[in-house]
Amino acid sequence: MIPIRDLNPRRTFPVVTILLIAANVLVFLFELSLGPRLERFLMAAAFIPARAFEEGGGGLVPEATSALLSMFLHGGWMHLLGNMLFLWIFGDNVEDRLGHARFLVFYILCGYAATFAHAFFNAGSTMPAIGASGAISGVLGAYLFLFPNARIVTLVWLFIFIRFIEIPALVFLPFWFLMQFLSGVASLRAANPAAAEGVAWFAHIGGFIAGPLLLLVLGGKRRRRSAPPPLPW
Repeated sequence: MIPIRDLNPRRTFPVVTILLIAANVLVFLFELSLGPRLERFLMAAAFIPARAFEEGGGGLVPEATSALLSMFLHGGWMHLLGNMLFLWIFGDNVEDRLGHARFLVFYILCGYAATFAHAFFNAGSTMPAIGASGAISGVLGAYLFLFPNARIVTLVWLFIFIRFIEIPALVFLPFWFLMQFLSGVASLRAANPAAAEGVAWFAHIGGFIAGPLLLLVLGGKRRRRSAPPPLPW
């Protein structure tokens, strides 16, 4: 299932969501400009769980900096475009509810929570943990909390049949989380752990869980439905 758009109007212009998308694209273009030097750059600058947990570590500030940078790095065009699609569809409404400044803080904190979750379950990994999906997972969790009844226009591909259907967020997002959870559990039991490190499933899981919690800490709440008008008598 691929989300295309949501049927959930917003009141404000999503300036932070757009700036985050632009920042991710610009950083990816920088990655492309590195050519054969890219791998060396990622190993030096991106967040690597094993380096964070090794004796002595890299230091709190360097590891926090590498984790922040990793939120804007991507491994390819499909990785980037998939993440930006989800951020565009779901980020604007969460930003609308939190406000621009608080949404930016929320997004970064979700990214850190996702990075911690990934590192906790993959402490020995020497692969750079890159991508915005952990922070975006937090956005998805917050969206589910705020707008459970919102409709998501979704492309469903069944063999040769392609259809666009409207799916409630209360169905689409828990299903998405279930897929991440099952994949994460499977990665822990994989015969070849190195092969299972290609996707940071626990970053998705950790970010999704952190989203509603951070939303409440930062003051985001569901709006009460307005009372229906009195019946004329």
